[in-house]
Amino acid sequence: MERYELATLSTTMGAAAKLGARLRDFCAADGARGRLLGAWASDIGPLNRVLVLRGFDSAADAAAERARTLASADPFGAGEVLTGLSLDTLAPFPGLPPVEPGAFGPIYEIRSYVLKTGGLAPTLEGWAEALPGRTKLSKLLLATHAVDGPPRIVHIWPYASLEERSRLRAESVRVGVWPPRSAVWLTPAMESTIGLPLDVSPLT
Repeated sequence: MERYELATLSTTMGAAAKLGARLRDFCAADGARGRLLGAWASDIGPLNRVLVLRGFDSAADAAAERARTLASADPFGAGEVLTGLSLDTLAPFPGLPPVEPGAFGPIYEIRSYVLKTGGLAPTLEGWAEALPGRTKLSKLLLATHAVDGPPRIVHIWPYASLEERSRLRAESVRVGVWPPRSAVWLTPAMESTIGLPLDVSPLT
């Protein structure tokens, strides 16, 4: 895929359980572009958020769907519970396969890092060097960089449990395959969210 979009819906308390089919229907409505790839309710990290991942075959499709979403009076069918909305348009790291729906684990970690100015090229190089060793330990669902706004990267990792996440991250550091050498280009602006798949999510 040429583009992804990660939408962050800030909602009223307990609203994630109400979205379900409404979110799916918005993404499949007449005139909608792209594919719904995943939807998660935040469980650890910033709370009362729903994250929605969509994929697009072209930058034009991503831009058209962004415009449709922003023009909607009821984006993602969440209008009555929505307190905030952000849409991040993302490009995949070179050479990575497109996201395909599937059962990869009940725990997903969504991480984002703001980069220092000039840091994108060395970050892409560092990840290309480090990923073969890192992905032998656990699956990478997605690695992307923003195409607008501050220079930043967003990546998503599925795990069987929180315990497995902690063990595998520690193991990757212990054996020296992570973090990439390009980590020196990261700023302190870092976020991690543990998301639980919603019942309409193609990723479980």
